[in-house]
Amino acid sequence: MGEISQLLKRGNKSAMLAAIINTIISIIKGVAFMYTGNVAMFAETMHSLGDAANQFFVFIGSALSKKAPTEKYPNGFGRLVNLVLLGAVLIVGIMAFETIKEGYHHVVHPTESGGFIVNLLVLAVATLLEMFVLFKAMKEILHEIEEEASGLQVFTKSFANLGKAKPATKLVFMEDLVATLGGLLAILAVVISHFTAFHQIEGLASMLIGAMMLFVVGRVFLDNAAGVLGQADEEMENKIGTLVMEDPDVKDIQGITVIKEGEDLHVELEIEVDPRITVAAADDIKDRLEEKIMAEKGVVDVTIEFDEEDEVMSWQARTEQNVK
Repeated sequence: MGEISQLLKRGNKSAMLAAIINTIISIIKGVAFMYTGNVAMFAETMHSLGDAANQFFVFIGSALSKKAPTEKYPNGFGRLVNLVLLGAVLIVGIMAFETIKEGYHHVVHPTESGGFIVNLLVLAVATLLEMFVLFKAMKEILHEIEEEASGLQVFTKSFANLGKAKPATKLVFMEDLVATLGGLLAILAVVISHFTAFHQIEGLASMLIGAMMLFVVGRVFLDNAAGVLGQADEEMENKIGTLVMEDPDVKDIQGITVIKEGEDLHVELEIEVDPRITVAAADDIKDRLEEKIMAEKGVVDVTIEFDEEDEVMSWQARTEQNVK
């Protein structure tokens, strides 16, 4: 129990906060739907319920992925968060299908909903809470990439650096962005339906919210399928390669691979050195490079191989190709 509690303390805090808030929101929306029968409110209830379950699983997965390697699993559990996220998106997919189906039914058989004020107040409060969670996710992204920002820069920098965020944080960000947009869309549909005879708008809003949920499912599935397979991190490869080439004893880099497993980075490096150096000198180079690379955020292990200098600059050729 002690080990599990320690792991849970290291879970993604944005996911846990989002799960708690979305649970509260889904209960409020569910009560409002039962009272008013508003189909847009049904869509938002399903959306929040799916997000709450999803984000809870994300929190558990992000915590368990930090479990230390064992004899049976020497590479650790970094990819566990990707596996959990793949399972979690199935929940959102089911909720999205139900949302679209209910919306279509309302378009074909439109009915006037009651409880205009209740719907409006519940959706307004829920949307504000979703915006709060979204802002927290934005701040978490900036914290993970060690960027400072305030005011509007929080929005611009978090969007610009979304690809660098941890899988769990990225999921929370995307889900709450869609949830915020869905809340605003539902408010608009409720207002139009109340003041006009166009009651089908609630069904159309429900279908659009479901479609946005499916977009999140597709995006998260593709990102985490790549993570499960072991995706190379080209940006970190270039960064670490540049750092290694700054060492005066490194003549060239024959090969470098940075594999991303969940939030962990595994580095494999093959360098060229002067063939006349001693074993002791090579060991010093290895220790020096390992210390520098391990200082990079996310790196959990480094494997370095040596080869003699061949007078062909492989790293320079690779760098020039990347620039092109």
